[in-house]
Amino acid sequence: MRLIRRLYLKAFFLALSSAVLSDDPKAFGQSNTLIHNITGLNPIQVDRVIEPETTEEIKEAVKKHAGSISIGGARYSMGGQIATEHSLHFDMRRFNKIISLDPFYRTITVQSGVRWRDILEAIDPLNLSIRIMQTYANFTVGGSLGVNVHGRYIGEGALVRSVASIKVVLADGSEVFASPKVHSDIFNSAIGGYGGIGIITEATFNLTANEKVKLESELITLDHYKKTFYDQIRNDPKVVFHNGDIYPPNFQDVRLFTWRKTDEELTNSQRLIPRGEKYWLKPQAISIISTLPFGAKLRSNVLEPLTLPKKTVVWRNYEASYDVGELEPSTPRQLWTYALQEYFVPVEAFDRFVPRMRKILRDSSANIVNISIRHALPDTDTFLSWAPHEVFSFVIYYKQSTSKNAQKTVGEWTRKLIDEAIAVGGSYYLPYQIHATTQQFKKAYNGYQRFFDLKAQLDPSNKFRNKLWDTYYRP
Repeated sequence: MRLIRRLYLKAFFLALSSAVLSDDPKAFGQSNTLIHNITGLNPIQVDRVIEPETTEEIKEAVKKHAGSISIGGARYSMGGQIATEHSLHFDMRRFNKIISLDPFYRTITVQSGVRWRDILEAIDPLNLSIRIMQTYANFTVGGSLGVNVHGRYIGEGALVRSVASIKVVLADGSEVFASPKVHSDIFNSAIGGYGGIGIITEATFNLTANEKVKLESELITLDHYKKTFYDQIRNDPKVVFHNGDIYPPNFQDVRLFTWRKTDEELTNSQRLIPRGEKYWLKPQAISIISTLPFGAKLRSNVLEPLTLPKKTVVWRNYEASYDVGELEPSTPRQLWTYALQEYFVPVEAFDRFVPRMRKILRDSSANIVNISIRHALPDTDTFLSWAPHEVFSFVIYYKQSTSKNAQKTVGEWTRKLIDEAIAVGGSYYLPYQIHATTQQFKKAYNGYQRFFDLKAQLDPSNKFRNKLWDTYYRP
């Protein structure tokens, strides 16, 4: 074991340079009008970019512009969902004010360009926390609403479950208030609508209490995951966060990470992860895992035994304040990139889907870094719901070449996985590379026609566009 650790550490420090993927346009060396997403795989040339700071600027620009409009935030989608060619592009990152915060009713209202990190900093002094968000705090609220994100929160599911109301600027330049009871059709189509209905300008969220949480970690076989989850996690009111990480390349073992409420003493007194942290351990480790032939064994036998602390007790907000910089490896993006996919499977179909997923990934020799299992309760209201029933999700993090041939190969095994998810009554997630056929999209998202009908009514000239809707929406 000591020899393996020495070899690992030597390889670790010889890893590639420390530059990481970023949502800063300058990181890709592009002009202001060449829009990239986080993978660098989908550069899109738009005609003009505006950076609004007020609602009036947004309304006026939408009303006056007769051509296509696209909307971008932190640019973490991966398939061109933020732009289309020759559009007027709204870069929403300066539209980032916190409008109001009510500690008594535990609500916060924000402009849509604000980042979750900014919300955490505003609510933490009041010992409040976000109910639902994705794992990383760099995303903008508007982007998260547009894709209806979820995270590791047990007893929750899609972000829409924590949204009290939104405001949306429609194609005619008018701004509409929408909630589950007022203009519910706009509410349930704009959330999870990928910018196809209009520009979400404001959102009001229901908050919860910030509490101390303790990490519990356990390694089990994947065959026992579902029973363990139902016996120990799903119905435990003390569980806040949970995910299970499946180890490639055999996909037989899964490590559980469960955070439970506790009154024990903190092992880290920081309220939030400090801004501007320099991440090197995990990015370099991911580079090694995905590059060296023995990388997966280094992870299971060396990296995690070295890095998993014996005891961890932190604030809920600390665990919610991860920076995506800790994830992004140091691979030159001209040759390789890292990307995500996600598949949603009804809980009763877990044991049917897993062997099919395992076989496809093995047969395709996909360079899988990790598969994370999450859980979500049903969302029966949004038009493009990815979880109309209770689901397990499988978040696949993988490395791929940027060559055209590699993109074609990824598309082939992606469509196979989509077919298997659909075959067991599930679906796939839309923020990632657009490999699915139109038929697959329609089978996975049964509410697509309701969404298309409302878009045709509210946006008759198809003003709000991006590569996702260019692919599947044909007015």
